[in-house]
Amino acid sequence: MSVSSLGEEHTRLILDGTKIAWHQDRIAAWERGERIAPITIDMALTRACNFGCNYCYAMMQENERLPITKDVIINFLDDCAEIGVKGISLVSDGESTLSPAFIDTIVHGGKLGISMAVGTNAYLLNERKLREILPHLAYLRVNITAGEPARYAEIMGVKEEWFYKVCENIRLMRKIKDEEGLSVTIGMQMVLMPQYEDQIIPLAKLGKELRPDYLVIKHCSDNEDGFLGVDYGGYKKLYDKLHEAEGYSDDDYQVTVKWSKIKDEGTRSYQRCYGAPFILQISGSGLIAPCGMLFNEQYKKFHIGNIVTERFKDIIYGDRYWEVMNYLASPSFNAQKMCGSLCLQHKVNEYLDGYKKGNIELAIPDGPLPNHLNFI
Repeated sequence: MSVSSLGEEHTRLILDGTKIAWHQDRIAAWERGERIAPITIDMALTRACNFGCNYCYAMMQENERLPITKDVIINFLDDCAEIGVKGISLVSDGESTLSPAFIDTIVHGGKLGISMAVGTNAYLLNERKLREILPHLAYLRVNITAGEPARYAEIMGVKEEWFYKVCENIRLMRKIKDEEGLSVTIGMQMVLMPQYEDQIIPLAKLGKELRPDYLVIKHCSDNEDGFLGVDYGGYKKLYDKLHEAEGYSDDDYQVTVKWSKIKDEGTRSYQRCYGAPFILQISGSGLIAPCGMLFNEQYKKFHIGNIVTERFKDIIYGDRYWEVMNYLASPSFNAQKMCGSLCLQHKVNEYLDGYKKGNIELAIPDGPLPNHLNFI
């Protein structure tokens, strides 16, 4: 892997890789031992969810649930803007549309100049909400792992008629984006387990009908004990069908398979975790841990603080935060043995590990800046 190759396969959107190479200033500050702010934060506004997806990792992330109120999130966003956080995605371990602070969070963050994004099942959205939030979003991604109503209901743990409402909301997103000339990217995401093979092509066809900007098909993460039972070797038999799905792309609709992670088959090439200070995760309970795989109470030794009870800027510059981060980057930690499969920080870790080993030279890639630069 080289810096120059990061964007070769992506003509519009980098959906299978990392954009950290465009943030050389933050890498340099980290190299100097400075207590840097994250570039990207992936978080939720609640641990609650109205779906029951079969592949959901959040069931393994339970921790003490504290409510993230409007006051808490406004203070948090103010701190993020002050210390230099560049992007915040409302994804993580809960369905943020359930939070009373959902719209206020997006609008306030956007007005502060933070790139805001949302990953959602989209069931609770409607035209009024979409018109409020879309002007303040870099992207809105809908988690939809089936292209047929009956299988959607089965896989995502909801009533079959919910499929039609979600599809209508995706149409609305496209309509509002076009009417208002917005720059927001509308996406669909399939979390693929080998047993969902029958939905790959129906979903690619559905996206072509609904007209989001893209459909991304990604692997399913599992914990170190294999709780979800993901058969990583089973992805190989899907390659032809995945290539077929990518063939539904056109000038305004991009189907991308996250090939690099699917072909990794759940393995890591590195042992140190360098990525957590650059792309941090926060639970819908307000808990800060290096990554979502460590939210559960059994990983309490990695828990750093909570934005409900402490100001975020105090946590980031505190000794506890950097004690945990430095441990993950030390020889005492081995991500190959102590982590679940293919975490959010995986591609950033590959890049920084390659740099540390002398295989990657730090340089800003040639060519135009990619979309969503602040979501690394």
